[in-house]
Amino acid sequence: MFTVTKRLEVSASHQLKLDYPSKCQNLHGHNWIITVHARSEELDQNGMVIDFTIIKEKIHGRLDHRHINDVLGDINPTAENMAKWIADELGPKCFKVEVQESEGNTAIYERD
Repeated sequence: MFTVTKRLEVSASHQLKLDYPSKCQNLHGHNWIITVHARSEELDQNGMVIDFTIIKEKIHGRLDHRHINDVLGDINPTAENMAKWIADELGPKCFKVEVQESEGNTAIYERD
């Protein structure tokens, strides 16, 4: 089994949709640290699990300096939902995504 890890920093804004009062409902931003984990039994024709550049384009290129609500559409842009969205965008080789919203606050999505 081959495993690769890619760490990205994304600066972007979001507003949470919550059913209770919270300052997080206001427009605000973070410098997210996103760590993507991908694996495969076999390497592709180029000898890779997934090209790091593809991860950067699909994730950093779509989220950095953006309003996350606009990118995720109807999905509430919590760190948890962002982690799952990222894994889904990258496909089945991506088995784990960590989204650190701020120091000490990290959400992790792992596929079964």
